[in-house]
Amino acid sequence: MIPTSYPDSTEMARLTARMLLEIKAVHFNAAEPFTLASGLPSPTYIDCRKLISYPRIRATLMDFLTVTVMREAGFEAFDNIAGGETAGIPFAAMVAERMALPMTYVRKKPKGYGRNARIEGEMTEGQRVLLVEDLTTDGGSKISFVDAIRETGATCAHTAVIFYYGIFPQTEKTLGDHGVSLHSLCTWWDVLAEAKAQKAFDADTLSEVEAFLNAPKEWQDARKKS
Repeated sequence: MIPTSYPDSTEMARLTARMLLEIKAVHFNAAEPFTLASGLPSPTYIDCRKLISYPRIRATLMDFLTVTVMREAGFEAFDNIAGGETAGIPFAAMVAERMALPMTYVRKKPKGYGRNARIEGEMTEGQRVLLVEDLTTDGGSKISFVDAIRETGATCAHTAVIFYYGIFPQTEKTLGDHGVSLHSLCTWWDVLAEAKAQKAFDADTLSEVEAFLNAPKEWQDARKKS
């Protein structure tokens, strides 16, 4: 279980960004941009999966995430915590432990044999399910997981992530139109602010990252391969 007193959301965002920078989960490279799953270039990349290897940091962030969800959604709002395959699974387990609730996970697609299930674990009709993931960009993958949860007869009106890109304005609308509220600890803006404060990257790199965050589509359009 978790303590009842925690910092406000602004301070939790700053500390989350600091921890992500400390374990080098944050990567900025404007000269040789990363290629995202969409195929588009980006000067930023974040690897939240690294958190599972740092016990003190992962424990603190899971406390933060649990408190954030309870503050924003309610203290008795859920009956089941579901992790999205694969990155969300360990974080869902840790949140479920803190909230003393059953834990399940959702496959990206049916496994193709046996029960051919997408839901692993016990999820029953009428349960109120919280979907936990490591991060979200545009919210698209969350919709598929939410639909799989709802197919069981359970409800899913909330998803919680450690990191939310916070630069694509349609994300919260996409989720909201699907009846899902998003809860997160920090965004690229929080990471950029902390990176500037720490002088974690050179000034030119930080400037280019800021340009991307202010106009991601324009930045990508100017650099994507034909």
